[in-house]
This record gives sequence, structure tokens and C-alpha cells, in this order.
Amino acid sequence: MKLWSYSKNERDDKMLTILFLICLLWIFGKLFLFGIKATWGILKILLTVILIPVILVGMVIAGLIYIAFPILIVIGIVSFVVSRS
Repeated sequence: MKLWSYSKNERDDKMLTILFLICLLWIFGKLFLFGIKATWGILKILLTVILIPVILVGMVIAGLIYIAFPILIVIGIVSFVVSRS
């Protein structure tokens, strides 16, 4: 497959195809990265608002308050330090 063995129209078609593929990968790559960032933000909100309190309440109900209480204290200290900086 030598480039110079094709006619001018075939070369133009191949160059347009390559240009189209490059732009396609560039645009969808940016959209993919935006999706990853948005998903990470949603996951952080879900973890802090819903999942961690449910897990801690479940641990207390199951009788694991000796584990749940130190976890709660560590999370409180970390959130206090992060909110101050």
C-alpha cells in the first residue's frame, strides 16, 4: 500500500478519512475525560452523603460501635482539616 500508487481522488479520500478519525478521537477523548470527571464528582457526593452514614449506622445496629465510632472520629477530623485549608 504505497501512497503514491493511488490516484489523486483516492489519496484525498484517505487523507480526509484520516483527518476525520483524528478529529473524532480528539472530540470523543475530551468527552470521555469530562465524563470521568463528572462521574468522580457524583461518586464523591454519594459516598459522603449517603453511603458512609448508612455504613456507620449499619455497623452500630450490628453491634460494631467500637469500630464505627473511631471511623466517625477520623472522618470528622479529616473533614474539619480539609474545610479549613
